[in-house]
Amino acid sequence: MFNNLINNITPVVKNLLILNVLFFIAQITLPDIMHNLSLYPMVSEQFKPWQLATHFFMHGGIGHIFFNMFALVIFGMHLERVWGPKRFLTYYLVCAFGAAILHMIVNYIRIKNLESTFSPEELETIQYLVKNQGYELLSSNQNWVGALGQLNAMYNVPMIGASGAVFGLLAAFGYLFPNTELMLLFPPIPIKAKFFVIGYAALELYLGFSNNPNDNVAHFAHLGGALVGILLVLYWRKSKKNFF
Repeated sequence: MFNNLINNITPVVKNLLILNVLFFIAQITLPDIMHNLSLYPMVSEQFKPWQLATHFFMHGGIGHIFFNMFALVIFGMHLERVWGPKRFLTYYLVCAFGAAILHMIVNYIRIKNLESTFSPEELETIQYLVKNQGYELLSSNQNWVGALGQLNAMYNVPMIGASGAVFGLLAAFGYLFPNTELMLLFPPIPIKAKFFVIGYAALELYLGFSNNPNDNVAHFAHLGGALVGILLVLYWRKSKKNFF
């Protein structure tokens, strides 16, 4: 079964899978170079424009890349067969960029809201510390406590992963194949694609607005990928009524 899946994998999905694996290997072997490809907040001294096009090939661990690539293969192949390679690749990249943009907007708003709680004098000192010492502190797995630490994380913790693009794939699959049954892992029960996508999106929205400082998942990036993706699908299919 596994060999059959590999032999029948569609071309764009296969190339994306290979690229993600190569990037992950490079992250392990060349960490000092590869960190520059993660997407840092625009207010960070570490931000570089090319990170918008590289961060979604980076991953935070075996579990992170495995589940993203698993979803890419399972859902991406169906979509590539429906749309063809060119349109599928366009969709994937648009979702990845859309996820990054929404994440950066939300992060910027949260930074400004938190900064507004400090006096101008305090903020000047805090910004100096965050910009000049914050990244090095986080690189050594340390951080300040309280609001200063939270602000430092918002300034200097990067976003990585293909999850935003993958959520776009989930949204498209749920729209095009709403009644297709998926088997959940936990609990192992079948669920129609449309209910799975809606439920997952609702959970991400709740977790995103919860804004737990100990939660390092970019929930609004996931939502951004799904939102941009479904808007693009609706644009492409505005004159069609076929569902699967």
